[in-house]
Amino acid sequence: MAKEIVAMLLAGGQGSRLYALTQNLAKPAVPFGGKYRIIDFPLSNCVNSGIDTVGILTQYQPVVLNEYIGNGQPWDLDRLNGGVHILPPYQKASGSDWFKGTANAIYQHISFIDRYDPEYVIILSGDQICKQDYREFLAFAKEKKADFTVAVMEVPWDEASRFGLMVTDENAKITEFQEKPKNPKSNLASMGNYIFKWDILRKYLIEDENDPASENDFGKNIIPNLLKDGRDMYAFRFDGYWKDVGTIPSLWEANMEVLDPENSGIDLFEDSWKIYSRNSGMTGHTISTSAEIENAMITDGCCVDGTVKNSILYAGVTVEVGAIVDEAVVMSGAMIKSGAVVKHCIVAENAVIEENAVVGNETGVATVGPGVVIGKNAKVGPNAMIRENVKDGEEQC
Repeated sequence: MAKEIVAMLLAGGQGSRLYALTQNLAKPAVPFGGKYRIIDFPLSNCVNSGIDTVGILTQYQPVVLNEYIGNGQPWDLDRLNGGVHILPPYQKASGSDWFKGTANAIYQHISFIDRYDPEYVIILSGDQICKQDYREFLAFAKEKKADFTVAVMEVPWDEASRFGLMVTDENAKITEFQEKPKNPKSNLASMGNYIFKWDILRKYLIEDENDPASENDFGKNIIPNLLKDGRDMYAFRFDGYWKDVGTIPSLWEANMEVLDPENSGIDLFEDSWKIYSRNSGMTGHTISTSAEIENAMITDGCCVDGTVKNSILYAGVTVEVGAIVDEAVVMSGAMIKSGAVVKHCIVAENAVIEENAVVGNETGVATVGPGVVIGKNAKVGPNAMIRENVKDGEEQC
């Protein structure tokens, strides 16, 4: 059965700027907001927008991500006609090739898209925190009769050179594209979410693949080629919450913003646009009489006997008596033992902060990697990136 639109979700990113958090984990699988992973946001956006056919292109460290997605049931994507499909680099009789770039990733799965004979294809980034109604995005593309439409947001001018930028006329038609320019002419930054007419995109993907000089990238090749050929290209202004959580500070900041939905713009408690995730299967959390909780999100299976302020505890976290957790993101299964102080930091899954250890302070964002043990009375300074165990009494800056 033909589909009006098929989603292709680019989820193969290494996320190298998240360092220890993505050493053995694809960036879209990084935990976020207590009970979610980053990929829950584009998947939920698809379902909430009525898009029921999603291809997820994986590459780097895909095991956890693939297991998490499974058959797509948590997002109502376990369907016979459509649903969710994991799409690794294409296997050929002569072997397999890694995705050479974002455009090549889609090219390798042209046959998957052709099965559904869609009029449109929406290309989505798998590593952003964003609640977006793609129906509005598609309606805009249809209204403009666009060959290509990109979702954009205004960014501060002093940050514009970090992004791909769209220069537009008064009708939102794209007249120029700048890829991370030193001297930006616009502050309309691409969000990395595109809608193409499939017949147009298919043609350009094949041409791009046959160009030996191409880097097989949407920003560097496909979009400039469309512009050069005078295609109908438009920029759709998005005015909701969007954050690229590709760095430790931005990931920490986005988690903190979850605790302030009235002012931050991200509301995970909104019934009209739910973000779906896979259930942890744990029991409810327990808060003892010795606990002190202030402005915190406590997820399933947590056991809190200490102090938690302005923090998010993911599933199965333990905070013992006398421990203090303040302005921290503490991921699933982590243990904060008696007398430990954890402040302004990210503690990854299954890490252990032993008795009277101190991690972080009010400056910078310290990070403790997955499964790492911070020994008794040890100290970890601000901005530290801890990948290996820290011995009792040792200091790490």
